[in-house]
Amino acid sequence: QVQLVESGGGSVQAGGSLSLSCTASSESAYSGKCIAWFRQTPGKKREGVARIYTGAGYSLLAASVKGRFTVSQDPAKKTVYLQMNSLKREDTAMYYCAADDRAACWVPGDISPSVFTLWGQGTQVTVSS
Repeated sequence: QVQLVESGGGSVQAGGSLSLSCTASSESAYSGKCIAWFRQTPGKKREGVARIYTGAGYSLLAASVKGRFTVSQDPAKKTVYLQMNSLKREDTAMYYCAADDRAACWVPGDISPSVFTLWGQGTQVTVSS
């Protein structure tokens, strides 16, 4: 079964760091794909945070996290990472990774989560002050 599995969430104080991982169960779910990180809090829409094209490492970050978050990959492990530094309370959310065709990585600005066809179960990040 093709799937994405997130890990690395947890609780941290404001100003701290966390690293999330998104591991694909198969090459078909990883190679040449656009893998994105979204986050969502109750009652709000799912928000795109970062995207990376696994074919070449091209990546982009949402304005709200630029300078604090980085997205990277380890193709040998079929894993995409979201390194989150200088965390703020407003970063508290359920974080999801999602995959779709590489074209999704070239959509400028915000991207709708409906573009992505494969989703992980999510991992909770809680930032306290």
